[in-house]
Amino acid sequence: MTELYIVRHGETRGNIMGFKQGQIDGAPSQLDDNGIKQAQNLHDRFDVSFADQLIVSPLTRAKDTANLLNAGRHLPVEVDDRLLEISYGDWDGQYDADLKAKYQKYFIPGSNAVYPEYYKVAHGEQFTDVEKRVADFTDEIQEKYPNQKIIIVTHGFTVRSFAQNAVKATDPLAFKEPQNCSVTKIEIESGDQQALYYYGRVFE
Repeated sequence: MTELYIVRHGETRGNIMGFKQGQIDGAPSQLDDNGIKQAQNLHDRFDVSFADQLIVSPLTRAKDTANLLNAGRHLPVEVDDRLLEISYGDWDGQYDADLKAKYQKYFIPGSNAVYPEYYKVAHGEQFTDVEKRVADFTDEIQEKYPNQKIIIVTHGFTVRSFAQNAVKATDPLAFKEPQNCSVTKIEIESGDQQALYYYGRVFE
């Protein structure tokens, strides 16, 4: 059995500003002071040295979080593009308030989250696109690292996609994106046999 411990990166200015970060890697999408503290806190309370490998999204906010978690632990690190955040297409780099003013019906009331149909106007990735690349990643990792423990540092929608796949959720809104620097655990017997052990756990 392969165990995945999936971490959402620390807080960024973009998270606070209501900014569609998507695959943007510029200044608003870097860890802010609180995001650095969150990652340091997780480092102190969730010692990743028990694991065999660390795999991270190529975006800076994820890599910086991974580096803080791995400080003094020295896990081998891989970067995998399949762990990227969802691309919101034309909406990447835009503010939610501006988008809502024009595309209100594509936003879930009371939040900055979107309905699956958003891609029709944003030309971004469909929810199922992200779930497919996450599924491909998971199958490969299970084959490459059988009976090993893997730390993954990625993004909110990507974490959500791991969970959707694990429980075979048919409701695309079954999982909300987890908090920054929370941990989700999934156990894998095979691609078709996964168990969601916990979702979005915050270590305090």
